[in-house]
Amino acid sequence: MRSLSASRSAAPGRCVALGAALTLLVSCGGPAAGDGGSGGPPGAPLGVTADAGSATTVHVMWNAVSVPGGVSGYEIFRGTTKVEEAPGSQHMVDVTRLKPSTVYAFSVRARDTEGRLGPPSREVRATTPAAEAADRSAPARPAGLTGRVVGSRAVQLSWSAAPDDRDVVSYDIHQGATKIHSVGGSQTAAVVTGLRPGTRYSFTVRARDAADNVSPASGSVRLTTAGTGDGRGTAPTGFRATTHRADGAYHLDLSWLPPRTDGVVTEYQIQLDGRPATSLVYGGSAPRDRRAEYSFYLGPDAGVSHRVRIRAKLPDGTWGGFSPERTVTTGA
Repeated sequence: MRSLSASRSAAPGRCVALGAALTLLVSCGGPAAGDGGSGGPPGAPLGVTADAGSATTVHVMWNAVSVPGGVSGYEIFRGTTKVEEAPGSQHMVDVTRLKPSTVYAFSVRARDTEGRLGPPSREVRATTPAAEAADRSAPARPAGLTGRVVGSRAVQLSWSAAPDDRDVVSYDIHQGATKIHSVGGSQTAAVVTGLRPGTRYSFTVRARDAADNVSPASGSVRLTTAGTGDGRGTAPTGFRATTHRADGAYHLDLSWLPPRTDGVVTEYQIQLDGRPATSLVYGGSAPRDRRAEYSFYLGPDAGVSHRVRIRAKLPDGTWGGFSPERTVTTGA
């Protein structure tokens, strides 16, 4: 994706659409994408992803939708067919009984507490791997599971790759006896969000191959989330801020690396001088493993200092921690 910049048009008090990829919402503006606003049905869920869990399953995830009154549930579609439902507190499901070596398209719709169904999300595609003939051998248990608390609502887990006579397609993450997440077979780390502050949790990991053989559980790791916390582990990293002059005015140039989460971050809030300045909402492909960039208007005067920091709305609908604050001076 090209650099996301609105430096030539984003004056204070204006809402600017940057193609299909990004929407700028100033703090005095309207509801963000994925938000039903005040009276309408829910918005379309953002951050939808789909990854094969085996030759016959696909793990579908999305970002929680915020709407007055709350979301009562989500409907998951394969093409035009509804295949799963999930409660409003959940933002991931496993779609089962699929065919090997097949491309599937999935979308998600939110339903509010009044029963109103929002528009569908954008479609995402996943390809199930080929079935392994007569594969009855499960992968070995993942070893070396470790974890650390990242604030009051998230933990980061990591483990060693599990051996298998074929290939590991995915890893299932369990909280107690409940599967809560899945990542691809090439990943050996995950961040689990949406936890409660001051709560003790136990996590294990299982490996899954294309034939849906599941390994024994790894050793457990027990973690207690902070009773209070600033969530720095869920903050954007590598945050940079500079200014440039164009068309007789100064503009603030920001760049950062998205936080590691259990889904796609599609919304950020920028604070300028201690107050919310803008919200950035990605309607298309949000950056995940690359730097994000953004510019906006500051004013015509040189020698003016500003403090700026940024935070991400996590896939579970909660705000992550703020990045370190940077200070910039126009014309410096």
